[in-house]
Amino acid sequence: MSDSTPQPTESATDTVDLERTVQREGETFSLFGLHRDSFSERYHLTRRGKVKRLNQIIHIARQFDIFHGLTPVKMRLMFEALGPTFVKVGQILSMRSEMLPQSFCDELSKLRADADPMPYQVVIDTLAEEYGRPIEEIFSHIDPKPLGSASLAQVHRATLVTGEDVAVKVQRPGVSETMAQDVSIMRSLAKVAAKLFPDAQIIDFKGVVEELWDTFEAETDSLVEARNLAAFKRFSKPYKYMDCPAPYPELCTEHVVVMDYIDGISVSHPKQLLAAGYDLKEIGTKLVDNYATQILDEGFFHADPHPGNIIVRGGQIVLIDLGMTGRLDQRTRTVLKDMLFAVAQQDSPALADSLLRFANTSPDAEDYPALLDDLDMVVQEYGKVDLAELDIAAFLASLTQLAARHGIEIPSSITTVGRALITLEGLLDEFIPNVNMIQIISDHIASSESRETMVKKEAKSLAIEGRQALHSTLSALTELKHAMRMLTRGKLRVNMELVGSEEPFQQLSDMVNRLTMALIVVGLFIGSSIVYYAGIKPVVFGIPIVGFMGYIVAFVLGCWIVLDILIKGRKRKR
Repeated sequence: MSDSTPQPTESATDTVDLERTVQREGETFSLFGLHRDSFSERYHLTRRGKVKRLNQIIHIARQFDIFHGLTPVKMRLMFEALGPTFVKVGQILSMRSEMLPQSFCDELSKLRADADPMPYQVVIDTLAEEYGRPIEEIFSHIDPKPLGSASLAQVHRATLVTGEDVAVKVQRPGVSETMAQDVSIMRSLAKVAAKLFPDAQIIDFKGVVEELWDTFEAETDSLVEARNLAAFKRFSKPYKYMDCPAPYPELCTEHVVVMDYIDGISVSHPKQLLAAGYDLKEIGTKLVDNYATQILDEGFFHADPHPGNIIVRGGQIVLIDLGMTGRLDQRTRTVLKDMLFAVAQQDSPALADSLLRFANTSPDAEDYPALLDDLDMVVQEYGKVDLAELDIAAFLASLTQLAARHGIEIPSSITTVGRALITLEGLLDEFIPNVNMIQIISDHIASSESRETMVKKEAKSLAIEGRQALHSTLSALTELKHAMRMLTRGKLRVNMELVGSEEPFQQLSDMVNRLTMALIVVGLFIGSSIVYYAGIKPVVFGIPIVGFMGYIVAFVLGCWIVLDILIKGRKRKR
């Protein structure tokens, strides 16, 4: 065994322009808001602080010369320089290939929250402030050398006065306030952009910011990680080969987590594992099978399974750093199972059906044929390849791009699952080859439920859907009663829209307009000719001035009709 135990890693003018108040449709919206909400009060956010942070962001962006273009590597380095919030943004964007080219996504997927260690005295002072008493009353020893240092927190090995060997994860002072400022600024920018460009693709950026906003408090509240550790400890109890550090709830605070110290071998050291007598394929198979249980059966899973977070100790696979977890409801788990199983079984129709059920919203009726065509392409590309050759990252990227093209919103929890699966796949490819993740997951789905269990679940699902259908039917009958009463009293109005009828109606309108203009032109020519033969004075070029003006107007209108016909005829040919 090795002692190597990697622990959790996790210009003035421009500012003035960004702070300008946007007035639209009688509504005033300030970038940083006029009222302090509970979030701002909790993290002591002020307008001055946000302006200062915004200046820092602009200064760093200028250092990387973003106004003259960004390369994938430059973007990754800039996000790392901007701090933990932008590292998280980069990690989210790495799964959004509909927003960024794939080369950028690949580079951003390398983002890790590693950072220079903070001074040991800062750690001691932080602990003393958190506990409000001398730390000698809690710890008999704290190792000055950190086990791991991230942009969000730092981990030290320590010994409690009661003798337990523990790992102490201490959040960097002020990091939660900085992240709160960043998220608040980005959220305000997204709102302003959404108001200015309601139909633009900026809504995708808004979705990224909202995803970051939803996970912010979980990432900065160490008590959440302590609860996750306790929950995963209970989940792991039936599995002798799985474990996680046990937290010490009485010593955990909003900025400190105290948990068992794990002395083992990281999966990133396969040679050490082999030397210790472990079977790499067995480790990989059990890890993936348990991960399938987390995602598909329990709906509670470790969302960042990179090599530094997976330790092998005493025949057990120990997952550490549960600050980032994901949760899936029953419906999403069922759809995800069907989709993965369809890919594994190379069942194209089932995969298409699963992809359609995967979305929160239905496609527009006019867009439905195009959606089916795109689904056929996805099925042909990924539904018929060997499981060993299936590229999960590319498959999920294609799915996300397809959904974005058709305005279909996929649950954000699925994005978390996708990042986790891609991270796990990369781990297996690099350190534990010859382990087929999709095959293991499909076998897990096939064997985890007996026919009797499946029938019971289907019966329960049908009962729930039947109850909902019954209530919907009764509600529809009530609405029908109201409609019939309004009909008998002559108060019923019907708004009808014929899908696809806009173009024929537009053509008919153009024809009527041209016919009307033609009649006006003919009338002008006839009227001008009558004036000409009547010899009414004064005259111009031998023609009465009234008739002359009539000829001019008729000629201009006639030319306009001819040009309109030619221009619109060419457009239709295109």
